[in-house]
Amino acid sequence: MKRENVTNRGEWTEIIEPKTNLFDLKLRELWRYRDLVMMFVRRDFVANYKQTILGPLWFFIQPLLTTVMFIFVFGKVAGLSTDGLPMMAFYLAGVTIWNYFSETLNKTASVFRDNAQIFGKVYFPRLTMPFSIVISNLIRFLIQFALFIGVWGYYLATTDVLHPNAYLLLTPFLVLMMGLLALGFGMIFSSLTTKYRDLVFLLTFGIQLLMYATPVIYPLSSISEKYKMVILVNPMSAIVETFRYGFLGTGSFSWEQLTYSFSFSVSILLIGTVIFNRVEKSFTDTV
Repeated sequence: MKRENVTNRGEWTEIIEPKTNLFDLKLRELWRYRDLVMMFVRRDFVANYKQTILGPLWFFIQPLLTTVMFIFVFGKVAGLSTDGLPMMAFYLAGVTIWNYFSETLNKTASVFRDNAQIFGKVYFPRLTMPFSIVISNLIRFLIQFALFIGVWGYYLATTDVLHPNAYLLLTPFLVLMMGLLALGFGMIFSSLTTKYRDLVFLLTFGIQLLMYATPVIYPLSSISEKYKMVILVNPMSAIVETFRYGFLGTGSFSWEQLTYSFSFSVSILLIGTVIFNRVEKSFTDTV
């Protein structure tokens, strides 16, 4: 941080200005404000389920209802393959992993717009908001993951169609990649929506379409070779497939595809950091 002094003749001899690095995530500053981050995390939980009858039970009800709908629409009506796996275990695995990514991206993408009044009144590291969303959705994921483990354990004990393997230990790494990917994309869209509000609606629609371009409701093995490479361009595809392969024992696994997904996630995070750091200096004038 530079300082600025004034001589007796009124000439500036030193200038005070912030040191900014477009690639800086300001992790040290975030650590100093960790209490604020946790306050935002608690606020997210209270805001989501305040004045609801069932409260935190929605953590379990939401993925269960989505899974039941997928079973009826895609399993029973459309007759999509589940690679011979129980529909409940197959669809719940996809829903659990996809919900974390989609919820984090949706909420991070509107962080400037939703918190403009707070940003305009007091200073704190702007990245505390996106990071708090990543953490709060991680807690939500862990709760829903516990639900998945319960269903998975039931089928593991009562059937012989599940074949878990050591790749399930990659789950923390998969969650990390999803967090980086959602945070990067979220920072890009949150920066753009300060001027272009329509992008929020396009993003919501785009995430729904992206789910169909990700093997959430179908196994990758059911896709023809002609379109499989198109699906694999989506970095979430390898993450979902690896998660299913580790816990359920069917599907596909590729270190090359997983490396591609990780590289893509880190690249998007860097791009999002650059755009976010540029926009945060002046977003209060445009939001």
